[in-house]
Amino acid sequence: MTTIATDRDVRRLTGRIGAEILGVDITRPLDAETVSFLRTALHERKALVFRNAPLDDDGQQRFAAHFGPLTTAHPTVAAVEGAPRVLPVDSERGVANQWHTDVTFVQAPPSATTLSSKVVPPYGGETLIANTGAAYRALPEPLRAFADTLWAVHTNDYDYAQPPEDEDDAVRERRAEFTSTTFETAHPVVRVHPETGERGLYIGGFAQRIVGLGKSESRDVLRLLQAYVTRPENVVRVAWEPDQVVVFDNRITQHYAVDNYDGLARRLHRVTVAGPVPVGVNGETSRAIRGDATHYSGGPA
Repeated sequence: MTTIATDRDVRRLTGRIGAEILGVDITRPLDAETVSFLRTALHERKALVFRNAPLDDDGQQRFAAHFGPLTTAHPTVAAVEGAPRVLPVDSERGVANQWHTDVTFVQAPPSATTLSSKVVPPYGGETLIANTGAAYRALPEPLRAFADTLWAVHTNDYDYAQPPEDEDDAVRERRAEFTSTTFETAHPVVRVHPETGERGLYIGGFAQRIVGLGKSESRDVLRLLQAYVTRPENVVRVAWEPDQVVVFDNRITQHYAVDNYDGLARRLHRVTVAGPVPVGVNGETSRAIRGDATHYSGGPA
């Protein structure tokens, strides 16, 4: 039976990003009007938090599917056994303590990401989520006009800023899996949101160079723009609890998993919603340079 939400509320977590959704039980099927309510809330607040929402893998996939067709778990990393659309985000497999937007190294990155808590450390382990639309609007006009013209190459195969001598066998094994197929894609630095028309900075950790610029100039430009994304007023800090679900709009956010829990166990499950090829302010679409990810973003599970 379909759940009809009553007493729904969108409780803001900060002024620019984030909201806790009250009065919607996402563990049950949702009616069309409630789905529309959640989609609108996601467009406006960019990141939504649901407490007391115990979802198993099937339930998380059913919930995520309200936002669109699902991707497979990841272009290169193994899925949860028996659940080819569910990616384990496990502290035992490393930490994602770098600002990024999910899977931007492929031509059609996911439109939304859902995370469901499975094992939560007693302290720390928060996820930071940034509003890249607010970052774009904060740029001085000359810098904004400059950013509108730029394209960046995103790749999954790059220098992770960890010296090889500091890597153990487990780290090398994870790196080998992550880069088992190399992907490179040129995306507009300013992406136009396909549903709202809002512009946002589309960069993050996988963006490694600016088309037409050298390595040093690219690094400087990306660092300058990224500093606007991560301004504290553009960021919400989500503290994890048992049975908590977070959804964020992957088209206009970045996120960062804080490594501040002393190596304790932390495990989330991730399900992502397929998205369109990004479009820049001049109407040009992203172009794949290397690697075919149709098995991830458009293929069967």
